[in-house]
This record gives sequence, structure tokens and C-alpha cells, in this order.
Amino acid sequence: MTSTDRRHDLVVWGATGFVGRLVAEYLTERYDPSELSLAIGGRSESRLEELEATLVAERPGWDAIPLVVGDATDLDRLRSIAGDTRVVCTTVGPYTKYGTKLVEACIAAGTDYCDLTGEITWVREMVDRYHEEALEAGTRIVHSCGFDSVPADVGTLLVQSFAIEEFGTPCDVARIYVEEGRGGVSGGTMASFTELFRAAAEDPVARQTLRNPYSLAPKGERHGGDPGAQTTVRTDPLRSTWTAPSPMAQVNERVIRRSNALRGYPWDREFECTEVVPTGGGIGGLVRAGAIAAGTRAATAAMKFGPTREGLSRFVFPDPGEGPTRERIEDGYFTVRVLGRGTATEGPFVVQSRIGADLDPGYGATARMVGEAAMCLVYGRIDSPVAGGILTPASGIGAPLADRLREAGFTIDVGTRDRRPV
Repeated sequence: MTSTDRRHDLVVWGATGFVGRLVAEYLTERYDPSELSLAIGGRSESRLEELEATLVAERPGWDAIPLVVGDATDLDRLRSIAGDTRVVCTTVGPYTKYGTKLVEACIAAGTDYCDLTGEITWVREMVDRYHEEALEAGTRIVHSCGFDSVPADVGTLLVQSFAIEEFGTPCDVARIYVEEGRGGVSGGTMASFTELFRAAAEDPVARQTLRNPYSLAPKGERHGGDPGAQTTVRTDPLRSTWTAPSPMAQVNERVIRRSNALRGYPWDREFECTEVVPTGGGIGGLVRAGAIAAGTRAATAAMKFGPTREGLSRFVFPDPGEGPTRERIEDGYFTVRVLGRGTATEGPFVVQSRIGADLDPGYGATARMVGEAAMCLVYGRIDSPVAGGILTPASGIGAPLADRLREAGFTIDVGTRDRRPV
């Protein structure tokens, strides 16, 4: 059976979980059955039936949505599911526990795949185990298609593509600024966060993955001059602001470096990228940056210590499947800006991109990001020199994802810093 003969275009796997439900709601609201053959999947048939009934009642045109029932640990069942669809979009985490067999099943079936993982230790495992196999099969396994790491990764791609087109050369340095945001945290995210620190505590390879800024680069290329994530308060080289470490820099920066490598190093091998939180100038900016840095250090220390980590997981963090209210999701917002600095024949230049939305970044916006990533795979809207493999948003899909997110209501622009972005 070829991918064009499949029963479904897309299976949303984990559809009854918090984010999975948001993805299913978004796709059935934005698309109709003539545009998308959608199925919803998960472990509980009764919960899937409840979700289907709700979606059908609220979405004119959707008379029925097929249900796909299975267990994330049952490889044979996952192979059957993957063989029936062209694309799998999974929100089931922690991916360290529930993602590996699904990746294996999708590669075996020639089924494209996207997820929301920020578990870079697991992504490294997938790279080492499955990249060559997926490349040979022509299967796109696209990780990190949510707030981690679409704004940073695709934003950097937009900056570099603009620089190359306008100035004939890429930027030497990119700075990613998590400028503003408001949103809640789900139990699934905290479970993945806990699993990342647990893996680092128990597995020497995982610890090395977190230490090496190039740990997601291809084998034999896991080295370079980029020092890695900022860990202290600093003034910014491109803006008049103090900056604090970004909690997710260790994920997003590695994803960007992998994108550069998989695209064939169009941004040069010495390209540097750093993600930070800008806090403004003056004493106020310094104090804010210091508070963020101290909070990040305290949280990291707590998660590294086993008893504290397990106590937070059991008694403080929300359970998987729980998350912020609909009101908080719709009241959220975010802006991520990327500034790239380079030198052309005419002299130095700075290019900027901006990606933002009036939605909670981790949930409302993330549901749209991964949903539109899946639709790029369904429709074949790909701008990438890579035929398959363990990929990133920028290397596995590319600029078409930004185009679809604009159509979905995101603010996305790119231009030189000294004139209005276009």
C-alpha cells in the first residue's frame, strides 16, 4: 500500500489528552472533510467516542470522525495504525516512554510523523537509532513542532533566508529573544520536563547530550565554536537590554544547529545562536534579569535532586491530561523575535524576524503549530533539501510552515532592522 492509498490523511494520536484535544478541535474547525481525512486516536475508546460526539456536534460538515484505538506500547498495533494513514501527529508524552515505538512504526510504514517533544535526550536517541533508516525510507520524522521549537527554529530560518537573498550571505550570529508571553502549564508538559531531568540523572549519554551544544548534529559533526546556552545575566550585543537565560534555550539552540547541519550548512559551520529573555535597560532591567536567572537556577537545582524532583512530580505538578482553562488559553499571547547579524560586501547588516500570536504559547498556539506542521506533511508543502530522516521544523518542513501559520492568525514578519519589517 502506498501513502496515497491510505485510509486516512492524518491521525491525531493522543486526541483525548489536553493538547491532543486542542489539536483535534483546531483541525476540525479550520478544515472540512473535503480537505482532510482525519482520524482521532488513543488508548480509551470511550473517551474517543465522547470527543468525536463533541466535535461532530460543534463542527458543521463533520458527520463522523473515525476512531483509532491502541496502546502506545503495542508495536504491532502501532504498525497497523501507521499503515492506515499518511501522517501521524502525536501529542502523547513523555516521548521517552511513549514515542519510540511509534517512530519505529511510522518509519516501517513510510508514514510521516510530527510531535511536540522538547526531550532532547530522546531526540538524540532517535537520531542515533533511526535517522539513516528514515532517510533511506524517505520518511519525515519531524520533532519539536510546538512552542519548542517552531518560533526559534523557523524564525531563524526566515532571518537567514532573507539575509542570503538580500545580501548574498548568511548571518554569522542569531539571537533569539523570548520577548513576552502569558500562558499556563499542562500536566503532560511537566511530565516531559520531569522525564528529561530523570534521564540526565540516570544516563551518562543523556548527561553528555545536555552538556554538548552540538549534541543533535549528525554523527561526526558534534563539535564547533558555539559556546552554548547563556547561563548568567548579560548585556545584549545587538540590543540595548539586559538579558537572562531562557529556560528552553538548551532545546531550541540544539534544534537550530541541527537544522543548519541537515540543510547542508547554508549558514556556515561557525554560525552561532543564543536564546535569551530580554528584560530592558537600566537598573530595572538588571533586577528583572537577575530574578529570572535566580529562578531558573533554583528550578534546575530542584529538578536535578531526585527526592525533590519526584516530590514535585507527585504533589505539585498537574497530572497528565490537565491544563489551563479555555479562558486562560484565549487570554494568552507570545512574541519571539530573532535578530541576525552579518557582514556583506557593503558592510554589516542586521535582519530580524518576529513570530507571535494572541494565544497561550504552550497550548492554544502550540496546537495550531503542530496542527499546521501536520497539514504541511499531508499536503506535501515542503521546502527542504532533505528527503527524510529525524528532522526539525526548519529542516523537515521549512518556510511553508510559516506561511500556513500566518493564514492561521499568527503574526510573522521578516526584514532588515533599519526599515519596517515586510
